[in-house]
Amino acid sequence: MSDQIDTGVLYREDNINALSNMPSNSVDLVYLDPPFFSNRSYEVIWGDEAEVRSFEDRWEGGIQVYIDWMRNRVRHLYRILKSTGSLYLHCDPHASHYLKVMLDEIFTVTSFRNEVIWKRTGSHNSARRWGPQHDAILFYSKSDAFTWNKVYQAYDLSYVEEKFKYEDARGRYQDVALTGPGRRAGDSGLPWRGVDPNCSGRHWAIPSLMYEYFEKITGRSLSSLPISERLDEADRVGLIHWPAKRGGQPRFKQYLHISPGVPVQDVVVDVHPINSRAAERLGYPTQKPEALLKRIIESSSNVGDIVVDPFCGCGTAVSAAQQLGRRWIGIDISPTAMEIIRQRMRRVTSSPIQVLGMPDSEESLRRLKPFEFQNWVIQKFVGTHSPRLSGDMGIDGYSFMVNHPIQVKRSDRVGRNVIDNFETAMRRGKHEVGYVVAFSFTRNAREEAARARWADGLEVRLITVKNLLEPRLDEKIPELASVSELPLPPSRSAAARPTPEDLIASDKAAG
Repeated sequence: MSDQIDTGVLYREDNINALSNMPSNSVDLVYLDPPFFSNRSYEVIWGDEAEVRSFEDRWEGGIQVYIDWMRNRVRHLYRILKSTGSLYLHCDPHASHYLKVMLDEIFTVTSFRNEVIWKRTGSHNSARRWGPQHDAILFYSKSDAFTWNKVYQAYDLSYVEEKFKYEDARGRYQDVALTGPGRRAGDSGLPWRGVDPNCSGRHWAIPSLMYEYFEKITGRSLSSLPISERLDEADRVGLIHWPAKRGGQPRFKQYLHISPGVPVQDVVVDVHPINSRAAERLGYPTQKPEALLKRIIESSSNVGDIVVDPFCGCGTAVSAAQQLGRRWIGIDISPTAMEIIRQRMRRVTSSPIQVLGMPDSEESLRRLKPFEFQNWVIQKFVGTHSPRLSGDMGIDGYSFMVNHPIQVKRSDRVGRNVIDNFETAMRRGKHEVGYVVAFSFTRNAREEAARARWADGLEVRLITVKNLLEPRLDEKIPELASVSELPLPPSRSAAARPTPEDLIASDKAAG
C-alpha cells in the first residue's frame, strides 16, 4: 500500500529534492524529457539562471558526468514507481545509448520494453551523414505486471488504399477472415452454406467487430445464437463479403469507419512536430506535441493513475494527463517555466493548481537571480521581453497589449539617473507611458517622474515589488476571472534570450 501523495501540484525546485521526498511505490507512470546532451551544447529555453544552475556540472564534465547526474534522479524515479508502473525517457541520439545502459542497470535488462523512435522533424540536408530526424524514447517497466492498454493510431493513406479496396452503400471496407486456425468438432466446426472450415484446417471465428457493428445497426445481439444463425443474420444485413471467385471463402466486411486503426508502433511518424499555427504552440524550444504524450499516457496508465514529469518544462505532459483524467505531479527548477505551466493549466482545468516553491514575498524575490527576477516581473505584466539584451537604455520588456516599455531594477532606492535614462529611451521609442519596477525608489526619482508627467507629457509609472505582490493593481493586467481568456506568455526569440554563458556568469555574480 503506497503512502498518500498530493497530486495536481507543481514543484519549483531541483527535482532531486522533490523526488527524494516522495513515498516509494506511489506513482504509476513517469515521463521525463531532460535537457539533451548534444556535444556539450545547450539551448536556453526560459532565460533564467535556474535552468543552467547545474550546467557546468552536467556538461563541462563530459558525458559520464551527465549520465551520473541523470542516474541519481532515475534511481529515485524507480523507487517511487509502483510495481505496475512504467518510465519513458525522451532523449536524442547523442546520449540514448549511454542512457539505455544506465537504465538497464537500474531497471534490469529484462525490464526494457521498447526504444520508440519519434520523427520530430522533416528532411535535413547534412553534408557528411544521414539527415538527423528523430528522437528516442526509452520505455522501461518496473516489473512484468506493468499496465498496458492497446492504443491505436490512424491508418496511413497508402494502407487504406491497399487494404480497404471494396466499397458498398455503407462505405469502404476490407474483407476479413471469419475463420481461425485449427479444426473444431463443435458448433464452430460445422459447415455453413456449403463451406466447411475443417476442410482447410480451420474453424468459424467471428471477429468481435462484427458482433459490435451488428448490434449497433440492428439493436440486437448475436451472442446467444448458434454459429450458423449468427452468420445468417450477419449476411442478411449485408456484413458478409462473398468473393466472385468460385470456391472463395465468405469474409467479414470490416468498414473503414468502424476500424480502430493500427496498434501503436515503435516508430512514430504520424505525430508531427508543433507547427507555427498550432493552438497548443507556445513557441519554446523542445516543446513536444500533446498527441505524443497522450499516446504514451493512454498506453501505460489508466484513468485516475498518477503521472510524474520531473522535467516538466512548459507542461505538455501534465496538460495531457489532466485532459485524460489522470492525476499528475510536475517538477521544474525554473520559476519562469512554472508560471507558464500554471497559466497553461488554467485552460484545461478549473481546479486550483498548487505551485510550491514560487517566490511570493519580497524576501523570496530578493533571493532570485537577476534574470529570474526580470522574468518574474515581465510575467506579472503578461509582457514580452525586449529583443535587445544590452544597449537598450533600460527597456527590458513591453506590457500586455499596449506595449508600454518596462524597465526592471533588482535593487532598492532606485534614483533619478535611472528615471532620466528611461525617459530618453521612451522618447526614442515614441512611448508616452512606461513602467520602472524596483524594490523602492528615492524621493528624487519620484519627483522626476512627476516633473516628466507635467512638463513633458511622459508618464513614468514607478511600481514597487510590493505593489506587484498585491492582489489587484491598476497597472497590472486583469485577473483571469475577469476576462474570457488571456494569452499565455509569449515565447522569447533567440535574440531576446540570454546565452548559457550569460546565465552562468549572472548566477555566479549574484552569489
